[in-house]
Amino acid sequence: MTTLNLIGAGRVGRTLATLWTRHGVFEIQDVLTSSLASAQAACSAMGAGTAVATMQAMRPADVWMVAVQDARIAEVASALAATQPSGTAAPIVFHCSGAQNAGSLQPLADAGWRTASAHCILSFADVGLAVQQFAGTACGLEGDTSACDTLRSAFDAIGAQTFGVASEDKVLYHAAAVFATNFLPVIQSVAEAAWTRTGVPAHLLPHLRATLLRNAVDNITRLGPAGALTGPAARGDGAAIERQAAVVKAWDVPSGDAYQALSALALRLAGH
Repeated sequence: MTTLNLIGAGRVGRTLATLWTRHGVFEIQDVLTSSLASAQAACSAMGAGTAVATMQAMRPADVWMVAVQDARIAEVASALAATQPSGTAAPIVFHCSGAQNAGSLQPLADAGWRTASAHCILSFADVGLAVQQFAGTACGLEGDTSACDTLRSAFDAIGAQTFGVASEDKVLYHAAAVFATNFLPVIQSVAEAAWTRTGVPAHLLPHLRATLLRNAVDNITRLGPAGALTGPAARGDGAAIERQAAVVKAWDVPSGDAYQALSALALRLAGH
C-alpha cells in the first residue's frame, strides 16, 4: 500500500488521515507534531500511524502531507529538504493551505520532490463532524501534474469532488471560501450584538439564529444568491440603506463600514 507521512496533525490532517485509513487508500506511517505526546494522541484518534519526536526519525514515504499552519509551511519544507533526501523515487509532498500554492514547498521541488497543494472547502471545526460530512466536499488541487493525479485518486476514493486550480489563482480561490464560511459567524455576531443593544431578550437569540440562518440557507440553496436576496437592497431602496448605515456606524464604526460595503454588493447582485 502507498505510504503517507504526516507533519502536523490538526483537524484537517486528522480528518484526511482518518478517512484514508478507513478507505484503505494510504498506509499512515509516521506522524510528527509539535510534541511526541500530541503525535501519540493524534495516532490514537486516527487509529493509525507511528508517533515520532523528530523529523530525522521519520522514515521515507511515498507521499508526505504537510498539515501545519500556513506560516510554517516554508519552514517545514526547508527542514524536510535538509533531512530527507528524495532518492530516486521522487516522493510527493503536498500542503493543505487554501491561500498558498505549491511554491511554498520550493526547497523540496529543488531537491527533486513532486510538490502540490490540496485544499478542501469544508469547515473542519470538529474532526468527527468533518469525517461524517466529507463525502461530496469540493477539493482544489494545484501543483505538479503527476502529484495532482495521485492526489486526485486519493481524494476521489474518500468521496471528494476534485478540480484544478491555477497557482496564480490560489489567493482569490481561498478568499472565496472565506466569504462563503468564515464571515458568516462574524455577521451573525454583529446581528446578535445589535439585537441585544436594542433590547431583544437574550433567550430569543438562539431561536432567531436558528430560524433565520436556516431559512436563508434553504432559500440560497433553492433559489440561488440573487433569488434569495431580500431587504432594502433587493428593493433598490437607497434611502433606507443610507439611513441604516448611518445608524449602524454611529453604534459601531467597523459594523457600519461592513454594512455599507455589503449593501453595495447586495445592490449590484439585485441589479440596481
